[in-house]
Amino acid sequence: MNHAARRIGRSLALVLPVVLVLSGTLAVTRVPWATTAPSDSQVLTASAEKASTQAKSRAPQDMLRDRLVAELQEENPSAALTSLQKEMARKPSLAKHCSSIARALGRAAVKKYGAAHRAHRYSRPVCDTSFAYGVAQMN
Repeated sequence: MNHAARRIGRSLALVLPVVLVLSGTLAVTRVPWATTAPSDSQVLTASAEKASTQAKSRAPQDMLRDRLVAELQEENPSAALTSLQKEMARKPSLAKHCSSIARALGRAAVKKYGAAHRAHRYSRPVCDTSFAYGVAQMN
């Protein structure tokens, strides 16, 4: 009998905290949030906090793409493509994102120059022909 009671006590010691945490979490998953209009009611879920903290940290390829697009706007596509080549040599882990970054540069070049034929002059075989593909996408 003593052994059975000890076993039940250990089981409760393991299960009870989990049950309490889950019930507390479920109790606060919907929090009414103050709004400007009294009839509107916004609800903030518990997962929304997690999503906003994840959005703050950006992937290295996204930061590189944004930096290169800014460089393209300040200088020209040739300078941005040269920087892309240097960055791929410096960080080979970003090589799988090279094509998407080059396509984004192609699209940004068309937006900058207003015509695909003007942007296409800067086309080089960086990341295969992804820059040229990005330019062609804007037609």
